[in-house]
Amino acid sequence: MRIILSYLLIGISCLCFFPALVHGQSVLSLKEALAIAEQQYPSLEAKQMQIRSAEQLVKGTMLERLPNFNIGIQQSYGTVNGITGPMSGLEGSVGSSGPTLTEQNWNAAFGALYVAGINWEFFTFGRNQQRTRVAKQELVRNRQDFEQALFEHKIKVAAAYLNLIASQQIAQSYEKNFLRADSLRALIIARVKSGLVAGVDSTFANAERSNARMLFTNAKNKEREQKNILTQLIGREDNNFSIVSDFIDHIPHILKDSLSDISNHPRLNYYRSLIAVGEEQTKLLKTQYFPRVSLLGLFQGRGSGFSSTYAVDQSAYSTNYWSGIEPTRANYLMGISINWNLTTPFRLSKQIAAQQYAVQAVQQEYKEAELSMKTQLRISDDRLDASMLNYHEAPIQVAAAREAFIQKSVLYKNGLTNMVEVMQVANTLIRAETDRDIANNNVWQALLLQAASKGDFSLFENQL
Repeated sequence: MRIILSYLLIGISCLCFFPALVHGQSVLSLKEALAIAEQQYPSLEAKQMQIRSAEQLVKGTMLERLPNFNIGIQQSYGTVNGITGPMSGLEGSVGSSGPTLTEQNWNAAFGALYVAGINWEFFTFGRNQQRTRVAKQELVRNRQDFEQALFEHKIKVAAAYLNLIASQQIAQSYEKNFLRADSLRALIIARVKSGLVAGVDSTFANAERSNARMLFTNAKNKEREQKNILTQLIGREDNNFSIVSDFIDHIPHILKDSLSDISNHPRLNYYRSLIAVGEEQTKLLKTQYFPRVSLLGLFQGRGSGFSSTYAVDQSAYSTNYWSGIEPTRANYLMGISINWNLTTPFRLSKQIAAQQYAVQAVQQEYKEAELSMKTQLRISDDRLDASMLNYHEAPIQVAAAREAFIQKSVLYKNGLTNMVEVMQVANTLIRAETDRDIANNNVWQALLLQAASKGDFSLFENQL
């Protein structure tokens, strides 16, 4: 008996679990959706790559302070005919050196050149340090750009999540409306068949049922559309998930602060970083006014298959490879170089002026953004007030509409009113139920707008 009971329990468990395997969906909370979007959304990942790129550029500017150390080896084979006369070096021209002879010959041998040199701009009047400052400020700008993009994307994901909840609630209301219209239609058809009401009532009921079905179909389509939008915003390819709407049932704690709270808005921080980059670039341009001071060091070795007596004896050369590449002469050079282009200040003055105007342009964009944030904050406060009023009025409207529908239905059943009045009250009821369903959602939407206006997503997220 116990064995049979055990098998029955296992069978029941399998039957209960099987539909979940077939039709089950993963549950996605709003916090999980925000976390997935932050990790997977392509544009956010791209901005993180830009941050890493800027970090490497900062390290690169620090390495630019190192001296240039060049080495070179050249081994060649050719003739050394020379000629007296002026010339200008062209790309691809031969740089052979040899005696000026009375006629052309084709004597050829191996030659070699070995060079090692150091060039160090040891005093830069702050240019290298300023390049590093510019790179660091560009890194700050990229980070602020990411923070702004992340903040805005969180707002979009939260709004899409709330819109999906609202769409589901509206779809449920229209489904109830369709079932109500279908039940009323069945009642009317039965009364028409029994001769209690006119046949036109059944036609009217069919039309209302069809209209209710279309409204329900459109609402479900809107729900699927909102789900696809949310799926795209979180960077997923499939929408096989369900959402959590329990938090909508309670009203969040609303805070109204002063307009000064927008000072740390991510968008304003990004504009401030742009201004800082422009100012550092202006300083970098000003360092170009000064000369370039460098230390030079060069060591050179040369080998040749031509003998030192080749000028008087054209047979004094060897075509042996090893004889040609062996270094037989060496030179070294040390010195200091100062290079100052006196026309540079004329060109730089215009570049600096252009850069200063660019900074002023960003400053004006900052002022515009700040003004927009303050306006949005006032709008969010007004919307919060309106949504709270509607939240308190919605239950009253639903109760009154439901009572009116019941009264009209009873009157219709007793032949004391017509079908038109019943349908009018039914439309009022569905409108009231829809307003009630989205009243809570509108409060959360208003809170989200306030968080977006203040630049502090935690005002919304902490209420979840």
